[in-house]
Amino acid sequence: MKKIVLSIAGVMAAAAFAPEASALPAFARQTGMACTACHAQHFPVLNGFGRAFKAAGYTMMGAQEKVEGEHLSIPATLNAAILAKVRYQKDNGPRAVPALGVSNTPSDGMLQFGDEFSLFFAGRVAENIGFLFEGNTAAVGGALLAGFKLPVMFDMGGAKIGLVPFTTDALGAMYGYELSSGGVMRANRWAEHRSETSAVQYIGVATAATGFTGVAQNDMGYVAFTKFSPDFAMGANGGGVASYDMKNSYFRIAATPTIGDWALVGGIGHFSGTSSIGSGSLESRATFFDVQAQAEVGGKELGIYAQHANAPAIALGAGLFNAGIAARSATTIGADYTVIPHTLSIGAAYRNAKTGAGAGVDGDNAITLTAVYDLVQNVALHVNYSSYSGSSRNAVGAVTSLTTLMLEASW
Repeated sequence: MKKIVLSIAGVMAAAAFAPEASALPAFARQTGMACTACHAQHFPVLNGFGRAFKAAGYTMMGAQEKVEGEHLSIPATLNAAILAKVRYQKDNGPRAVPALGVSNTPSDGMLQFGDEFSLFFAGRVAENIGFLFEGNTAAVGGALLAGFKLPVMFDMGGAKIGLVPFTTDALGAMYGYELSSGGVMRANRWAEHRSETSAVQYIGVATAATGFTGVAQNDMGYVAFTKFSPDFAMGANGGGVASYDMKNSYFRIAATPTIGDWALVGGIGHFSGTSSIGSGSLESRATFFDVQAQAEVGGKELGIYAQHANAPAIALGAGLFNAGIAARSATTIGADYTVIPHTLSIGAAYRNAKTGAGAGVDGDNAITLTAVYDLVQNVALHVNYSSYSGSSRNAVGAVTSLTTLMLEASW
């Protein structure tokens, strides 16, 4: 713990000489704006303008040249970007016994080169249609596609309604439409340790999903309803990947007002329904509540995030989120404060959770410290340290701490 605190202190001492940070450049190329126009504090945290850009389906154009004609309006250049993450993780669990052909684990100290190494294409398809394509260039097995969505949004004068077909290998039904930066959707989280800082992620909602999201949105909030199957790219290539029914449902309602100096996003999400998968089925049952608040305090940006999530126990093997014998639940609260604008942010979070195992062995709490230091506009260093406690961590050899050092770059 002492070493981690000293490391964070060293980052803070150097931070005064770093330039301001930006993020994934695909949309910056389309809009002609710096990434900080859409992102608060650090990538991928969105500010109000960023949420509006996303809500409009990635269609906003700037200085970039367009190809236009009757019923045609696309960027002259297909906008692309690469995002790479190189991580080193170390926990205090028992070290693995070295064996030929067996890779090391975080207990040994594990270098994860290409924890994420993704190729993105994104932007405008038409005046009211956008898209986002993510390809995992380091995918095991050779599959390129990791996620795709095609938001079709209609302006209703002060409001927007739309339909978003999507598929994702690991981001869950929220991938269709979500504006929070608190980790409701796995990719939009304020800290790298997602399950430690997001109760929604702790209950296991980051699954494969394919479906359709219908959404209505205005400046005060949004309502989204998703029908999905817990499977990825089903029916691809004319049926090479089996297509299952889409009987799982996800409902989301959130308010997005600005009260005084505080920009808020808060609401509820609820999963229900059962889809047939092969000869079996998977039931999605979970509910969560979340709130985030962003403002400038003392001339520096502050983000506050709080969530509570619960996934009840379901018959063995049939639960999409919870394989335990009791409810899996968590409550998280955290804060992210910008010490040096667009350069250094530090944060802390607390999690109180139950694993879903039997009473007396299911406590799973965590305290997490974070720091994000931007070396240049599109390269950042992350430090996350989590300390775990609770009855599930009392067994001999249980992991009670995890340190993650990460270099993140996009271009």
